[in-house]
Amino acid sequence: MSKVTTASTPERMTTPERLILTIAVAASFVAFLDGTIVHVALPSISAELGGGLTTQQWVVDAYLVTLSALILVAGSVSDAYGRVLVLRVGLIGFGIASVAVAAAPTAEFLIVARAVQGAAGAFLVPSSLAIITSTFRGAAQGRAIGVWTAGTTTAMIAGPVIGGILVDLASWRFAFLINVVPIALVLWLLTRVDIADTRRPDASIDWIGAALCTVGLGAMVFALIEQPRLGWSAPAIWIPLVGGALMFAAFLLRQRTVAHPILPLDLFRVRNFSAGNLATLFIYGALALNGFVVVVYLQQSAGFAATLAGLASLPTTILLILLSSRFGSLAGRWGPRLFMTAGPLVMAGGTLLLLTVSEDFTYWWQMLPAMIVMGFGLALTVSPLTTAILGAIDSARSGIASAVNNAVARVAGLLTIAMIGLIVGEALDLNGFHRAAIVTAALFAAGGIVSFIGIRNPRGAVAPGIRPLPD
Repeated sequence: MSKVTTASTPERMTTPERLILTIAVAASFVAFLDGTIVHVALPSISAELGGGLTTQQWVVDAYLVTLSALILVAGSVSDAYGRVLVLRVGLIGFGIASVAVAAAPTAEFLIVARAVQGAAGAFLVPSSLAIITSTFRGAAQGRAIGVWTAGTTTAMIAGPVIGGILVDLASWRFAFLINVVPIALVLWLLTRVDIADTRRPDASIDWIGAALCTVGLGAMVFALIEQPRLGWSAPAIWIPLVGGALMFAAFLLRQRTVAHPILPLDLFRVRNFSAGNLATLFIYGALALNGFVVVVYLQQSAGFAATLAGLASLPTTILLILLSSRFGSLAGRWGPRLFMTAGPLVMAGGTLLLLTVSEDFTYWWQMLPAMIVMGFGLALTVSPLTTAILGAIDSARSGIASAVNNAVARVAGLLTIAMIGLIVGEALDLNGFHRAAIVTAALFAAGGIVSFIGIRNPRGAVAPGIRPLPD
C-alpha cells in the first residue's frame, strides 16, 4: 500500500498519484456515464414500459433532480467527514441503485430507482475532484484536471455509444448493469493507496436547505415536463411551478443566514467563479439538450439502430480525448479566457450545421460535420472552464466549490430536458429537431459571450493577442 502526503511535482507523477488520478476519474466516470448512457436506451425503455416522451424525460430528470440538489450536500459532507469515506458510500449506493434500475418492472419503479441512483451519484463527483485538487498543485494540477475532465466528459459523450451496443446486442437493462464493473475497480483501488484525507470536525450539514432545494427543483421540473399534457392553466401545473420557485427562493435566502450553508453564496463574489458558473449553466444546458435530442431523433425519426445512434457522437469523443488535456495545459499557461470564449462559439457554429438535416437524411454530410466542429469546440472549453472555476477558489474549499459547479451543470441539463416539450412540440420530428438545434446554438453562444465578458486571466498568464483586462 502506498501513501500520498505531498503534492506532485509538475514534471512527473508518482505511482501513488497515478492511482489517485485513476480513482478520481473512474469514480466520476460512472456518474457521468449513467447521465448520458440512458439517452440511447430511452426508446427501448418507453417501448417496453410505456409512457412515450414524458416517461423518457422523467427517466433522465429523476436522476438529475437528486444529483443536482444533493451534490451540494455531498460537498459539505465530503469536507466534514472525509472525501474517501464519502466516495466509498457513493460507490456502494450507486452500485445497488444501478442493479435496481436494471431490474425495474414498471416505469414508475424505474423512475424512483433513477432518483436513488442520482442521490448516490451526488457523492461521487465532488469528492473525487476534491481529491485531485488536494493532491496536485500548479501545472500538475492543471494537467490532472485536464485528464479528469477528459475522462468524465468522454463518459458523457461515449455513454450513447456503449448504451447503443448493449441495447442492440442484449437489452437496455444491461446499459445500467455495466456500472458495476468500474465501481468494483475503484473500490479495489481504494485499498491499494492510502490517500491523505482531511476533515472539518466543526462542519454542519444543512439538511433543511437540502430539502428545500430538492423539492423546489423537483416541483418545477414536474410542471415543465407535464405542462404539454395538462396545459399552463391546470392547477397541477401552476401550483407546483409557483410553489417550487418559492421553495427554491427560500433555499437561497436560507443560504445567506445559515451557519454552514451547502451553497456558500460568498463564493460567487469571486469573479471567475461566478462568471464560470454562469457560462457552465449555458454550456452544459446546451450539451444536455443536444445529447438527448440527437440520439432520440436518430432512432425514432431517422430509423437508426441504437448502436448507430450512439456511434454518431464518436467523432466528438475522439477529438475530446485527443485535445482536451493539451488545451488544459495551454489554458494554464495563457489563461482560460480565450478558450472559454472561442470553444462555446465554435460549438454554436457546429450545432447550426445540424439545420442541414433533412427528411432525406445522410449522416456523412448532414451530421458528421457538426459532430467534428462540436468536438473541437468542446475540447477547447471543458478543461479551461474547470480550471478557471476551481483555480479561483482556495484549495481548502475545493470540495464545496466543485460541488457547486457540478450542481450548476446538472441543473442546466435538468432544466433544458424538462423544457424539451416546449422546445420541440408534441413530437421530436424534423421541425422539432431544427428548433432544438437553434436553441442549443443560442445557449452555446451565450456561454461564450459570458466567458468573454466575465472571465479574467490570472496575472502573468495572457493569451496571445489578448491584452489583460483590469480587475
